[in-house]
Amino acid sequence: MKKSILETVYSTAKGLHEAEVLDAKTMREFDALCLPPVKTYSARQIRNIRLKNKASQGVFAVYLNTSASTIQKWESGAKKPSSASLKLLNIVDRKGLEILA
Repeated sequence: MKKSILETVYSTAKGLHEAEVLDAKTMREFDALCLPPVKTYSARQIRNIRLKNKASQGVFAVYLNTSASTIQKWESGAKKPSSASLKLLNIVDRKGLEILA
């Protein structure tokens, strides 16, 4: 499989950092550039993430540090998750709810 240009540049930067040619601050900037994009979710997708993790709205809310009524509003489409909550949803979608425990 071919690497993207960004993956190649990141790999090179990481090697330079390990060789102590690239400082930690610059490496953190490369890390930030290579973060996965934050996906947005529909109300149905949010519900499916919760159900996939076998959690009630109340339990899901505790893990995401929000209220059960907020989860209900997300799942009904009355409200959309904030940027921080959206990032947590992305993490839970990829890694599972136990990653936040």
